[in-house]
Amino acid sequence: MNRVFNFSAGPSMLPLPVLEKAQADLIDYQGTGMSVMEMSHRSPAFETIINDAQALIRQLMNIPDNYKVLFLQGGASTQFSAVPLNLMNKSNKADYVITGQFSQKAYEEARKYGDIKLVASSKDRNNTYIPQLTSADFRSDADYVHICFNNTIFGTKWNYIPDTGDVPLVADMSSCILSEPYDVSKFGVIYAGAQKNVAPAGVTIVIVRDDLIGNSRKDIPVMLDYKTQADNDSMYNTPPCWSIYVAKLVFEWLIEEGGLEARKKLNEKKAGLLYDYLDNQTYYTAPAEKPYRSIMNVTFVTGNPDLDAKFAKEAGAQGLKNIKGHRSVGGMRASIYNAMPYEGIEKLVAFMEKFAKENPKG
Repeated sequence: MNRVFNFSAGPSMLPLPVLEKAQADLIDYQGTGMSVMEMSHRSPAFETIINDAQALIRQLMNIPDNYKVLFLQGGASTQFSAVPLNLMNKSNKADYVITGQFSQKAYEEARKYGDIKLVASSKDRNNTYIPQLTSADFRSDADYVHICFNNTIFGTKWNYIPDTGDVPLVADMSSCILSEPYDVSKFGVIYAGAQKNVAPAGVTIVIVRDDLIGNSRKDIPVMLDYKTQADNDSMYNTPPCWSIYVAKLVFEWLIEEGGLEARKKLNEKKAGLLYDYLDNQTYYTAPAEKPYRSIMNVTFVTGNPDLDAKFAKEAGAQGLKNIKGHRSVGGMRASIYNAMPYEGIEKLVAFMEKFAKENPKG
C-alpha cells in the first residue's frame, strides 16, 4: 500500500482505520446486502447511522441539550446565505469580522439581506493576525455576530472567543471543528463543511441553539430553513448518506483515540514540531503572527517564488502531497488536520532541512 502524506487544505486526509472500516462495509453494510451509498435514507439501517452520528458528535463536543445538530448539504458556503436568512430577523442588522477569504465571502453574501457592519478586519497586514475585540465593538441590537474561527488560507486562528454580550455569536469552524474542545454554549451557531476534518465532501454540520430556530425570513428557500431541517431530522430530502456514515466512523475513531482533549494535545504537538523548526532557522518565513497561529494550517514561504514552486514539486515526489500555498499567501501550506499523523510532520521537517541545504538562496 502506497499511502502518501496529504497536506491538502481540503478534501483532506481521512484516518486509515476509518477508510479500512468503510472499505470492509462498502459492498455489504452489516448484512444488509447493500452499500450505505445504495440504501434508502428512510431505512432502519440508515436511521441508526444518522442517529448514532448525532449522538457521537454531541458526546465529543459536549453539545448542550438546547442545541440542534443538523447534517446539511451545500458546504459551508451555503451557510453564508442561510445564517442571515435564519437569524437576521429582528433589527435586520449583523456584525462581521473579516480575517480571511471565507469571512470576506460570508460578509459579502450577508450584505444582500440587511444592514451589515464590518466591525474589524485584518486585511491591513494580509490577514496575518486576529483583531482584539470587546463587547463594546459590537452593536447591542445586532441579530448576530459572525466570525471564521480558523483561517485555512492564511494560517491564523482566533485565540479567544470574542465577548458579544447578548448577541448570538456565529462561527464558521470548517477547518478546526473537532481539533480541540470548544465551549459550544458560547456560540449561537457553529457550522462546518466536513471535508477538512470530518468526512468526505458532501455534508455540512450545523449546530444551532434552539431559540434561534423558527424565526427565519418568510422568503427563505425551504432547504435553507433551520426549522425545516430540524423538524425533519436533517432528512427533509435525501441527505448525503455516505458522508454522514463516514463522519460517524470518524466520531467513533476520535472517541477511541481519547476524545478532543487528547486530540488537542496531539495537534499542538504536531504543529509545535513544525513551528519550532520554522522559528529556529532563517531559510523559511512563517507569515502568521505567533499569537494567532493555526494548529491546523501552517503557512511558510522561502521568499523566492521559483524556490517555492521547486519545493512543492520535489516535496510531492517524496510523498508530501498538495503542499503548495494559496495564491493569496504564496509559498507553502501544510494542512495538518486530525488525520495527519505525527510522522508526516517529521518527514516534512526533514525534507525542509534537506531542501534548504541543497538550494541556497545565494
